[in-house]
Amino acid sequence: MFITINGDGEINNSVLNNNRLFIESTNLSSLSCDDDKFSSLSMSAMLARGEVPDIHRRTADNYMVIKKIYGAPVVQPRINNKEKALLAKYDFNPLEFSTIKQINEELSFLKRWSMSLEKNLKADADEIIQIRAKELKYLIASRYISVTSEIYQGYKALERYFEEISKY
Repeated sequence: MFITINGDGEINNSVLNNNRLFIESTNLSSLSCDDDKFSSLSMSAMLARGEVPDIHRRTADNYMVIKKIYGAPVVQPRINNKEKALLAKYDFNPLEFSTIKQINEELSFLKRWSMSLEKNLKADADEIIQIRAKELKYLIASRYISVTSEIYQGYKALERYFEEISKY
């Protein structure tokens, strides 16, 4: 890109306009925009439209039954070190530090892995969805005290996914 300066020593407007467009486009990609949140959560609903593994449905049904009976899940313990290690093995963040986009990508991986012919991958995927449900129950039971940022709202995507695939 060439910067041109006119005779008065001012920078050419086209350069400033291009820079302004770049800044505006990067602001649109942040999760602070309400339209972005809506479209990202809609992706969770879209993931639920395809073929869903049975373990996902059972986990979602369990979560929704507890939510409907008690209004909110009863207090759940945090995940233990073994569960954290399993999440780290696949480079997944804890739920309270995950964005909506990360959880949507993770759910698509977990769906594929749950239908895999490789037994270890299938078992890990099934355990990870259970871990995610446990994390979600803990966050809701603690009234989202662990979530401190508006960016890390992956729990909303997971809850939306569970609501869509549950029969309750």
